[in-house]
Amino acid sequence: MYRALGPEHLKPVGETEFVVGIAAMSASGNYGDAKLCGVFFGGVDFLAEDGIGRTIEAHSIRGGGRFRGVRLSCGWDADPRIPNITPNGGLLADSRVRNGISLLASRGLSLDVWLYHTQLLELATLLDECPGILVVLDHVGSPILGGGYKDKHDEVFADWRKSLAEVAKRPNVFVKLGALPIRRPIEAFSTSKPPSSVDVAESWRPWIETCIELFGPSRCMFESNFPVQKNWCSYAVVWNAFKRLTTAMSPDEKLDLFQGTACRAYRILE
Repeated sequence: MYRALGPEHLKPVGETEFVVGIAAMSASGNYGDAKLCGVFFGGVDFLAEDGIGRTIEAHSIRGGGRFRGVRLSCGWDADPRIPNITPNGGLLADSRVRNGISLLASRGLSLDVWLYHTQLLELATLLDECPGILVVLDHVGSPILGGGYKDKHDEVFADWRKSLAEVAKRPNVFVKLGALPIRRPIEAFSTSKPPSSVDVAESWRPWIETCIELFGPSRCMFESNFPVQKNWCSYAVVWNAFKRLTTAMSPDEKLDLFQGTACRAYRILE
């Protein structure tokens, strides 16, 4: 829902205006008790150096107190078989990106980051150079299990864990738990049954438990990744899988994973 007219760098602000309209409708109480779009993130072109400050300011003004930050999708890997979000690697080291992130931090805003596990150390370096920014790492750092990594599951896990441990040393990082592969490619073709919550829980367990071990429940939050995740399983299956993964945890730990961490990271109750 970008703006159709106006400067290119301000067109993403149309999404903020659209979401604020939904939030206002929901807050009216005329559509039920749920309070939708209480807070949200927007988009900016980090490479449009001249306009990024004005774009962030416009999001904040039009956001009506609900705008919390920007999502940066920068997944890239040298393997040509991997679908890249950016045409070239090294985006996190680009001075324009770092200047934009510093602008976010100066305004008390946050950064959501989606990248591949092969870029986690780049994120750690960025965090050292921009220590004032609060970061939410999406999808447990997206381990790549396709392309040239297809038959290297154990190697990927080891590399991912080692790099993620470095990121976890930075206290200003939260991590979202979810959006992982449910079945390896060979398994996906060996059964016609849709995955159950048991299947999802057991497939995701090593990744989820590693994140909780490294970050602690107070910096981890479950995510549905819907509507994208519905390509592989239902909404109820995802959340039931999370319940299975937390059966041995304390009430306080569960509260963090299902609610508390998200409220703190996104300042939902402010």
